[in-house]
Amino acid sequence: MTEKTKAYGAWISICLVWGTTYLAIRIGVDTLPPFLFAGFRWIIAGLFLLSIMKFRGYKLPPKSDLIRLGIVGILLLGFGNGLVVFAEQWIPSGLTALLITTMPFWIVGIEALVPSGPKLNKLIFTGLFLGFSGLLLIFRDNLGNLLNPEYVTGIAALLFGMICWAAGSVFSKYKKVSTHPMMGASVQMLIAGVAQTSVGLLAGELPEFVFNQSNFLAFMYLVIVGSIFGYAFYIYALTHLPVSLVSTYAYVNPVIALFLGWLILDEPLTILVIVSAVVILTGVGLVKAGSRKLIN
Repeated sequence: MTEKTKAYGAWISICLVWGTTYLAIRIGVDTLPPFLFAGFRWIIAGLFLLSIMKFRGYKLPPKSDLIRLGIVGILLLGFGNGLVVFAEQWIPSGLTALLITTMPFWIVGIEALVPSGPKLNKLIFTGLFLGFSGLLLIFRDNLGNLLNPEYVTGIAALLFGMICWAAGSVFSKYKKVSTHPMMGASVQMLIAGVAQTSVGLLAGELPEFVFNQSNFLAFMYLVIVGSIFGYAFYIYALTHLPVSLVSTYAYVNPVIALFLGWLILDEPLTILVIVSAVVILTGVGLVKAGSRKLIN
């Protein structure tokens, strides 16, 4: 197999694997406390990846990189991923994945606030309008749930998590580090994992952290397939394929998550949700096209 063939295989794996992680998270938080569930996952994955990188001869990040890696790790994995796990206690996995696809909206919005960042154009504004119209359609289909305090808490957590992920993405773009990406990722996983575990311990989650067959399988799936292999596939695909192609995994993930949530967990999949998904993904496509136009 050529490098490009392997890279396409890695990209297909990302499309499939990361679409299933929302289901695994939903199964896990059904019986496990969210912050220890997320924290232990990243600590194990981070230690494994760090060991591999050290074995291959890569050095630990210099002190000058640690603060930046820590900020990105806390924003992306600590808050970004951690609040997704927290929100999925009450929000269906498919709906969570669909809302996460709006991430480019938050990224371009935050980056537009950076003095040296790109400014919005008509294509991006059109995409933002479509995307948020799709969100309104979703919430129109869930008006009854808006009276449920737990549902509202989950939506608020998911919203704040997306803002943190977007802020971390923009920060990492403008504050580069010299550390190898995989070594940097392992450090980010460890920092985020320790932070999430600390929150979980302070919140008294430890007595509730008890494995059974289903949540243990979900946990190990997230550690091995979602974190270790998933991120490795992502880095490999980015190395050998255009970023614009690799980023299209975001269009496939919610489709898989919606289908699996409906098939396995009996989560509702209405016509309005499907229409909303099409509208949101169209908006995402326009925002990405507008962003590429700015670069060109």
